[in-house]
Amino acid sequence: MGGQLRLKILVALAIVVLAPSCAKKAEGQTVAVVNGEEITVPELNAALARADVPSGADKKQIRQQVLQGLIDRKLVEQQARNQGIDKSPDFLQRERQMEQDLLINMLAQRLSGTSQLPSEQEVEQFEASHPQMFAKRETWTLNQIRFPMPSAAPVVEQINKTKSLQDLENVLRANNVQFTPATTRIDSAVVPQEIYAKIASLAPGEPFVVPVDKNAVASVIVSRDPQPLVGDQAKAAAVAAIRKQQTAELLRNKLKTLRQSAKIQYQPGYAPTGQ
Repeated sequence: MGGQLRLKILVALAIVVLAPSCAKKAEGQTVAVVNGEEITVPELNAALARADVPSGADKKQIRQQVLQGLIDRKLVEQQARNQGIDKSPDFLQRERQMEQDLLINMLAQRLSGTSQLPSEQEVEQFEASHPQMFAKRETWTLNQIRFPMPSAAPVVEQINKTKSLQDLENVLRANNVQFTPATTRIDSAVVPQEIYAKIASLAPGEPFVVPVDKNAVASVIVSRDPQPLVGDQAKAAAVAAIRKQQTAELLRNKLKTLRQSAKIQYQPGYAPTGQ
C-alpha cells in the first residue's frame, strides 16, 4: 500500500512540474493566448488584410486594435462553446453548409486558374454586347411598386398591359391587391442582359416588372446619372466578367460529369419526376 501511495505522489508531482512547461505561451508565431487558445501571426495578418488599413495609418496602433478584436471574438466563441452551441443541430447544419460553400468556392478558383485569358477581340465583343456595364453604364433612380403577384391570369394580363405606375396602381386597387411604393437607386451594370434589353425597348415612363419569388417589383426610371466605364478599367472589368462566365461553364461541365458517375439513391417520393 505504501508503494502505491508513493507512486501516486510522484505522478502528482510530475504533473505539477510538467504543466507549466506544456502551457501555451505568447511567443514566436503566437501573438496572444486566450484561456489557453492561441492567436497566431497568420491569423492576425489575415485580419489586418481584411481591415484594409489606410497607407498613412499608425500600423502599430491598428495592429493592436485588430488583435483586441480577435481576442474579443475568441472570448465570445469560447462562451458559445461553453454553452454547447457548437453541439446543437442548427450549428452543425450551418457548419456543413459553410464548409460546402468554401469548398465549392475554392474549387471554382482552381478551375478558374485553368481557363485561358480572353483575347482582345473577345473583350471588345463583351463590352459591346453589355453596354449597361461599360459605355452606357448609368446610375438609375427608380420609382417602384412592390406587390404579391396575383395568380389569376386575367389580372396578370391587365398588369402586363399597364403603361405607367399610375395605371398599375389602378389595376391593383381594382383587384384588391396590396402594394407598397418605394424609391431606390441601382447601378445599370448589375442589371441582367435580358432585363436591360427589355427596359431599352420601353417607352419613357412605362414600367418594367421583375418577379421576386411570389412577389413582383414594378419600376420606372425617373432619372439617369451617366457613369461610363471605359479604357483600362473597362477592359479589366470585362476580363473579370468573362473569367467568371468561363468558371461557371467549367463548373457546369464538371457537375455534369460528376452526376453521370455518381450513385444517387432517393427515399420514395423524393426522386425527380420520371425517376
